[in-house]
Formats: sequence, C-alpha cells, structure tokens
Amino acid sequence: MRMNYRTASPEAFAAMMGLGSYLEKQSQEPDGIDKPLLELVKIRVSQLNHCAFCLDMHTKAARMLGETEQRLYTLSAWREAALFSDREKAALAWAEANTCLTQGDVSDALYHTLRQHFSAKQLTDLTLAIAAINAWNRFGVSFRTELGKL
Repeated sequence: MRMNYRTASPEAFAAMMGLGSYLEKQSQEPDGIDKPLLELVKIRVSQLNHCAFCLDMHTKAARMLGETEQRLYTLSAWREAALFSDREKAALAWAEANTCLTQGDVSDALYHTLRQHFSAKQLTDLTLAIAAINAWNRFGVSFRTELGKL
C-alpha cells in the first residue's frame, strides 16, 4: 500500500463516506434503488477499473444480500448471460457508459432505455453511485489499497 488516504486527509475521506451515506439512505426509500442492484453496479465498475480492493468488498456485500455465485461469475459478460433482468442490464450499460467516457458518448438510446426502468430521481442516484464507485476505485488503484485494509 502506497499510503493510507483515510488518515492522510480525513476530510476527503469523510466527503466520500458522505456519498455512501446518502446512497445507503436512498436505497431504503420506497422509490430508492435496491441495494443488490447498486452492488452489481459497483462490482461491474470496479471490474472495468481493475480495483481489487473494491471488487473484494462489493462481491462480499453482494453475497451477503443474497447474490448468487453464478451471477457474480458472469457479471463481466452480462450481455451474453440470460441471468440479468432488463432493468439490471440497463443499469449495467449505464454504468459502463459512464465509466468508459473516452470510448464514446452516453447515447440518447441508452438514456431512453434507462428512463423505461428508472425515474428521474433514481437515474440521478444511480449516476451518483457510478460516480462514487469510480472515485473510490481511483483511491484504491492509485494508492494500492490492500484487500481488507483501511
């Protein structure tokens, strides 16, 4: 591990934790995005960003929420697996598009697909969750956070 960013800048760490607190709270609201879906999104983004720390954390969290081994194993090939709902597929596509911004823009077609499954608030919260896990991945990868540390 290069450094412990949590102790290096407690204020930055608190700001990041604040995003997580908001997302946790919204997931418990009647119109919130369910936690299992948020975990799938966090895992997929972490796969794309090669963040072992976040992959370890969020696959464990997903398993605790009842996610199956088979779905976790096939998540990186979700388009080819008939294991994911249309809503989950839309969220995963949105996560990939918002993570890999240099590979093209976030298309209108994708946005319209998302709106079939998510309200404006839910889509805003989903996008925040994607932005947050991308930021956490940058901390994990840049500072080489070891599994189970921090």
